[in-house]
Formats: sequence, C-alpha cells, structure tokens
Amino acid sequence: MRPAVVAVLLCGAAACSSVPRPGTGVRPDPGVNAPTLFDAGSVYGSMGLLVGGPSLPFVATVRYLADAAPDSTLAMFALSLANHALTFQRDGSGFAAQYHVEVAFRGDSGTPRQFATDETVRVRTLQETVRADESVIYQQFIAVRPGIYHVDVTVRDRNAPAVAHGQRADTVPRLAGQGMSEPLAVYQGPGRTRLADVPKFLANPRAALSYGADSMRFYVEAYGMPRGARLAARALDQTGHEVWHDTVALTGTDSFASALAVLRPGDLPVGQGRFEVSTVGAGAAARSTPFLVSFSDQWAITNYDQMISLLRYFERQDWVDKLRQAPAEQRPAVWREFYTATDPVEATPENEALEAYFRRVQFANQRFRESGDPGWLTDRGEVYVTLGEPDDVFDFSTDVSRAGVRGIRWTYNSLRLTLFFQDPNGFGRFRLTPLSRAEFQRAAAQVRRRQ
Repeated sequence: MRPAVVAVLLCGAAACSSVPRPGTGVRPDPGVNAPTLFDAGSVYGSMGLLVGGPSLPFVATVRYLADAAPDSTLAMFALSLANHALTFQRDGSGFAAQYHVEVAFRGDSGTPRQFATDETVRVRTLQETVRADESVIYQQFIAVRPGIYHVDVTVRDRNAPAVAHGQRADTVPRLAGQGMSEPLAVYQGPGRTRLADVPKFLANPRAALSYGADSMRFYVEAYGMPRGARLAARALDQTGHEVWHDTVALTGTDSFASALAVLRPGDLPVGQGRFEVSTVGAGAAARSTPFLVSFSDQWAITNYDQMISLLRYFERQDWVDKLRQAPAEQRPAVWREFYTATDPVEATPENEALEAYFRRVQFANQRFRESGDPGWLTDRGEVYVTLGEPDDVFDFSTDVSRAGVRGIRWTYNSLRLTLFFQDPNGFGRFRLTPLSRAEFQRAAAQVRRRQ
C-alpha cells in the first residue's frame, strides 16, 4: 500500500503543532456475517480503549510514563479521528474543521486534573474532507498523582452539534524507582532521554496496523535497570500463541533507559493480539499492551477467511482468487499487490473501489436483512452490492390485487435490466426469479468486464 501522509496534531506540554503522520498502510463461507466490520468500536472497546459514540466517533488511549517528580506520573492521552467525522468549511483555498477536546482525571477526593483545547484541521481539497481513515491524531501529556481515577473524555465538533463522550476507571501507577512502563504503540519518534523531558513521539492511539502495510512499533521505558540490560519482547495472537519474539537493547543510564521494538510488515497475523516485554534473566513480571492487525485503517476486519468471504461480490474476482490461494507466508505481499492493482485513484492513500464496495456491503447489511440472514447475503443484498442502487424500485409485495404474488421490481436503466424478487411464502424472504437470476449474472459479468 502506498504511504499516506496526512495532517495530524501532536500536542505536548507546549502548544499543538502539525506534523505528518507516517504511512498506513482489505477481505467461502456462505454463512459469514461480520459484525465487527460495521462496529469497529466493539473491537477497540474490547482492547480497553476509549471509544466515542456514532455522532462523533473517536478512539482514544491513556498510557503512563514516569515523571521527574517521584510523587507524580506522566499520563499520555492520545486520540484519533477520521476527517469525515468532522464538519469542514471553506477556508481560503482549502477547507478547515475545528474540534474541542476535554479530558479530566477525577479522583475520589481533591481537585481533578484536566485540560481542554480547541484544535483546527486544515486540508487542501474537498476529497480530503471525507477521508475515512485515521487522518487526525491528537495527543497531550499531563502530570497526575498516582491513584484511582475516572477518566472522562469529551470531543465536540465546533462547526456542528456533534459531540461524543468516553469514560473509564483507571489506576495511575507509581513508576518512581525500579520498573518499566507499559509498551506504547507509536508511529514514529525517539521518545526521550531524560525524565524531565516531554517525550517526542507520535502515538498510535488504536495500536492498530494494516496487514502487511507498515511496521508496528512499541516504545518502552525502564527505570532503575542496570546499564546494558536487555528486554525480551514477544507478540501473542488471540489464542495466546507466540507469533514473534526478539530481544531489544535498552539505551540510556541506570536510572532511565528506553527501547523501541519494531515488528516488520508480515510479522504479525491478522487479528487481535498482545505485545509483551520483560527484563532478560531478571524474572520480572511482563508488561503488555493489546494491538490489532486488520486489513484497512477504515474497517475492523480481523480474520483472513472473513476478508475473502466479504469480497465475494467484488468486481475483481481474479485478484480475490489470488488472495484466496496465497500461502500464509505470502499473504502480506499478495495483499499489497491486490490493493495497488484494484485502486482506481493512485494519487490518494485510500482504495476508492474497496471503500465504495464495503459501504455497499454495510448498507445492504442494514437494509435487506431477512429472517435473521445478514442483509448482504440475501438476493437483494447481492444485487445491491454488485450493481449499486437501482434507478427505480416498485414494491408490489402488499398489493392484494395480485393474488398469490408478492414481489419487488428493480430497474437499472443504463444496463437495460429489470429484475424481479418474489416472496412466494409471504415470510419476507425475497428471491430472484430464475429468469432474473440469469439476467443478473449476465449484467454482473458485463460490469466486471469494464473494470
């Protein structure tokens, strides 16, 4: 996949500034439904992340590092948004959106620690305003005393009424002395060399990676470790099976050191997993963090076979067959070839054909559900995903003048195609008539030849 360079916000103790986000890097079991595809929030929520509601979807994380003061811990808050979640307005030769972030650490006693900022996202083209990937990243550091808190997050669109909230109970650890931080997923940056510094890195708030598209990076800090100590690092899949391991050198002093573990594209399988680090030979408890490997920054698809099933109606079945037949070790490379070969607009980081396809799958799943069957796997769902919205729909399923006949007619003018779906038993299960099935297959083949 081509790298995506987009505007992000990196906020530390000083004012926010714009920096480029590095590259980001999608999908035959007839019964497959993919609820996580359409509810990515449930996936991120299961990873312990803060997830905003549908009016302004966001994903946020809170991680902790040692602070220079022994009675204080440095909390890092990072949040990601998609451009299309915000309301853009014309701004000179481009477009701008404004949003507001409030974060509060509320303990059982004392004054809460909190911050609130207003941010602006600027893009050059209208097309960038509807990007569906993780195109905006906001992060902030704040010193908090160790203890138990409720972390409250509010994000508002300043140009529209959209607002979303997130909350969770969290324990702010005491990291003074000897120990390690939890691994922190980052896109780039060296971190820091002194406790008094604000870390310099760009966080990966979702701890997510597009399969075979980019490296996964984890930043770890160690406190009070002997000089030259090494960390044992490993990645586990959903079942707890080790899929990657290595040793990583700590760099720094006896009082403070850090390490960056880099997992190359293809090192990790599709799905949720856990990254762990521990001190080599010390027998100390491992510190860990969850991560997610999916097939797209936009869709939470976490299983290779699920992806193949979801692509059953995609116009480029020649490439879907290549994905299906690829051995496990070749899947990342074949996936990158598939993504490039099916991308109609190479100048953008998204694959517009795949995005349009999965939007149709999502819409069909919501609109054409029948007797518990996923909407995209019904006959109407199949036609909609393959051919798109019909030009004309005539529903005579409730017309009592048509004795014994219940059905729906779809017309596609440009294809000179008329299809009939019938419900002979009156149970709300509409099936293409045999003649319409043959006509649909002819039209689908015609559409695919154009690609």
